[in-house]
Amino acid sequence: MSDYSGRFNLQTLRSDLLDLVWPRICCLCSAAIELPDHDRCICSTCRVQLFGDSRNCCPRCSSTVGPHADVSNGCPRCRKFRFRFSGVVRLGEYDGLLRDAVLRMKHDSGELLAERVGELFAVERRAELLASKPDAIVPIPLHWQRRWKRGYDQAATIARGISRMLNIASHPGTLARTRATDLQAGSSATARWDNVRGAFRAVRAHRLHGKKILLVDDVLTTGATADAAAEALLSAGAAQVSVAVLAHR
Repeated sequence: MSDYSGRFNLQTLRSDLLDLVWPRICCLCSAAIELPDHDRCICSTCRVQLFGDSRNCCPRCSSTVGPHADVSNGCPRCRKFRFRFSGVVRLGEYDGLLRDAVLRMKHDSGELLAERVGELFAVERRAELLASKPDAIVPIPLHWQRRWKRGYDQAATIARGISRMLNIASHPGTLARTRATDLQAGSSATARWDNVRGAFRAVRAHRLHGKKILLVDDVLTTGATADAAAEALLSAGAAQVSVAVLAHR
């Protein structure tokens, strides 16, 4: 009885100390997180909004499609592109609270959020993420200059969360940016493809040979960045590349 009581008191003390240092406040809406909810980062209300997307989407590019759309060869938005990756799993559309979360991840204060959303993404979309039977997880990297300014790499952190929950190794140093590409937001589809062409190279090719790779990023728009990264992985010997993104824009 005394041993159990001692362990209980230590656990209670640890929890109380964490509450003092790290209050139970949702990092998205600042609402107090109720004690039965053990997630110290995202409240249950925000989790419902983040992970409640039930819209049909194209398995090839993750664009939202109608309930009766024929996506056997992709959707109208992606049929004209020849992707090197096999398909995309998304968490939701780049809208509402998910958009807010992604934008917060682009600052150094968003690192905890990025990792926790990655974990929950893996839990909520486990079957879809494992459907391609990935052997390894590779995040799409920031250029070192942008990473230095931001303080961390959000895709690598999201991948770390996914890796932990799926028990699949993440290799954040496997891809490197060969140059600092222009920001893609606001660019035309053609400009996006031109911007990232040849922008990646595989650094540790021995990790890739014959492996199925799950490529991770925060947002996918035209698929140009993911395609350029997939090309580098396949050229280095990867057997297949599928993509996981938090949001489709």
